[in-house]
Amino acid sequence: MSNQNPNWERELLEKVALSAITEQTRARRWSVAFKSLLFVYLFAIFGVAVYPKLGNDHGSKGDDHTAIIDLMGQISEDKDANADSIIEGLHDAVEDKHTKGIILHANSPGGSPVQSAYVYDEIRRIKKEHPTLPIYTVVSDMCASGCYYIASASDKIFVNPASLVGSIGVLMDGFGFVDVMQKLGVERRLMTAGAHKAMLDPFTPRKESETLYMQNLLNQVHQQFISAVKIGRGTRLKESPDMFSGLVWSGEEAVKIGLVDDFATQHEIAKNLIGAENEVNFTPQARLIDKITGRLGASFGQALSSFLQPVSLR
Repeated sequence: MSNQNPNWERELLEKVALSAITEQTRARRWSVAFKSLLFVYLFAIFGVAVYPKLGNDHGSKGDDHTAIIDLMGQISEDKDANADSIIEGLHDAVEDKHTKGIILHANSPGGSPVQSAYVYDEIRRIKKEHPTLPIYTVVSDMCASGCYYIASASDKIFVNPASLVGSIGVLMDGFGFVDVMQKLGVERRLMTAGAHKAMLDPFTPRKESETLYMQNLLNQVHQQFISAVKIGRGTRLKESPDMFSGLVWSGEEAVKIGLVDDFATQHEIAKNLIGAENEVNFTPQARLIDKITGRLGASFGQALSSFLQPVSLR
C-alpha cells in the first residue's frame, strides 16, 4: 500500500474527463458532417423542384426527328400516364419545328375514361390544325381499353403479332360484405342525407333500382367509347357482335378485323413512314418533389377508395 500513488484519484478523474471531452469532440464532428450532407441533399431536392425540366432536354439539336411520347402504365390522373402529361408532350412535339411526325409508344391496360377522352380529343384537334403532321401509335405488349381509346384517334396503329389489343368495354368493380357481417354479428350503422347517397355500399344489400341506374351509366360511357373508336377508325373496322364486347385480340387477329393497321416497330415507322430516323422522346418527366408528394397524397386517396373502385376502361 506504501507504493500506491497518492494522486491516483486525481489522475483517474483527469483521464475520465479527457475521455469525455474526446467523445464530445468526435460526436460534434459527426454532427457537423451529418448536417452538411443533409444540407446538400435538401439543396439537391430544392434544385429539382425549382427546375422541373432540368435534365429533360429533348436533345433535337436542330435536326429533323420523330417525336416519341410514351403512353405506358395505367391511365389515371395520379399516375405518370395522365392526360396533362401526355398532352404536354404532344404540344411540345408539335411546337418543335423539327418534328416531322409523332409516335405514341403504347403499352397500357387502360384506365380512366375521362383521361383517355381528353387525350383522344386533343389528338383529333392537333390533326385538324396540323393535317400534314402524322401521328401514329406503335403498340408493344398491350393497348387495351382506355389505351385503345386514345390510339384510335391516331392516323394508324401498328402492332406486333403477339400484342394484345381491344377490350372495348367499361367496368366498375367492388366487393360485398353483407353475408360476412351477418355471420360475424356485426351491425352496419350508416346515416345519410339523400336517398341514394350510400349507393352500392359494400356493407348493405344491393338495391335493384340502384344497380340498374349504375348499369345505365356504364352503358352510356361504353357508347361514348364505341362512338370514339368508330370515328377514329372509320371504314377500316370490320364490325362483329364481339368487337365492342370487351374481348381482346392478338395483334395478328386485330389486323384482320381492322382494329389496327399493320405490323411494324417504332424504329421502322420513324425511318420508313415519317422519314426521320432520329427519335427524340418528348414525354414530360415528373419532378422529384412532385413524385414524393404525389405518392403521399395518393396513398390516402387509395385508402378511401379501396372498397369501391371508380369507372375504368380496362
